[in-house]
Amino acid sequence: MSTLIVGIGGTTRPGSSSELAVRTALAEAERRGARTAHFGGDFLASLPHYAPERTERTEEQRRLTEAVRQADGLIIGSPGYHGGISGLVKNAIDLLEDLRDDSRVYFDGRAVGLVVTAAGWQACGTTLTALRNVVHAMRGWPTPLGVTLNSGQGPLFGPAGECTDPAAAAQLELLGEQVHTFAVRFGLPTRAVQAA
Repeated sequence: MSTLIVGIGGTTRPGSSSELAVRTALAEAERRGARTAHFGGDFLASLPHYAPERTERTEEQRRLTEAVRQADGLIIGSPGYHGGISGLVKNAIDLLEDLRDDSRVYFDGRAVGLVVTAAGWQACGTTLTALRNVVHAMRGWPTPLGVTLNSGQGPLFGPAGECTDPAAAAQLELLGEQVHTFAVRFGLPTRAVQAA
C-alpha cells in the first residue's frame, strides 16, 4: 500500500495562503505516489476546543485523530499570528494528545514538514521555531527544510490555488518530496495501535 501523508493547516479564510501552501506540498507527495488527506481551515474551525477532561469526541475529531494515527508522514502549515501558531492549528495538534497511549506515540518515527505564512519575516521565523518545538515534543522528525512564505511581499497563489511564485513553489515541492522520501525510506512498519 502506498504511503499516507496527512496535511493539517489553513485559516477560516477560504483560499488562505497557509492552506494552499500545504496543498501544494501535498500535491508533490501525491505526484510521487503517496495517498494524501488534507484537513484545512473549514475542517479545523469545526473542531471543538480541546478539553483533556472530556473523553467524548465528535466525528470530526475522530477522523483527524485516526488519519494521523495511520499517517506515514505529515505536513503542517500555520499562519504566523503575532509570532506564534494559530489557534485553529494548535487546537488540532492538542487533540492529538489522544495518541499518547498508542504503541506509536504522537508523531513517533514520522517526518513532519512545516510551512509558515505570515505578513513579515519575523513572524515566519518565530512561528517555524514554535512548530519545530512542538514536533520535537511529539517525537516527530521535522524535515531539514521548513518553508516560510512572506505573504506581505505580494500574492503567492493564483485564483485557482496554484503557487505563482517560482521560488515558493520550488520550496513547497521540495518539502513534499522530503516528507514522502523519508516515509518511503525510513518509515516504520505498521504497528497495531490502540483505538482512542
